[in-house]
Amino acid sequence: QVQLVESGGGLVQSGGSLRLSCAASGTISSINTMGWYRQAPGKQRELVAAMSSSANINYADAVKGRFTISRDNAKNTVYLQMNGLKPEDTAVYYCNFRYGPSYGVTYWGKGTLVTVSS
Repeated sequence: QVQLVESGGGLVQSGGSLRLSCAASGTISSINTMGWYRQAPGKQRELVAAMSSSANINYADAVKGRFTISRDNAKNTVYLQMNGLKPEDTAVYYCNFRYGPSYGVTYWGKGTLVTVSS
């Protein structure tokens, strides 16, 4: 079992910045991918950014150049620095942890709300 605890969401004005953190605990495989997804009201959950334990990174086109994902493997923690926030970034952001064959085992955090006002 893996537990994920997110922090860092909140209300920010358009153009502002926020930093999300997600700490994983429990039985942690050293080979894994940690990332962030988001779900806006009435929309499907979508990938924001993900980073493997070998530092391969994937970003959604909508956030490239504005968001930066990073991780501290020693602390089993992943971060998402969000700059230049836009109202369309408003969503619940979920931490995601994957491991195993084809990264098929998945855990989710409870989510943290990010609200960007115009």
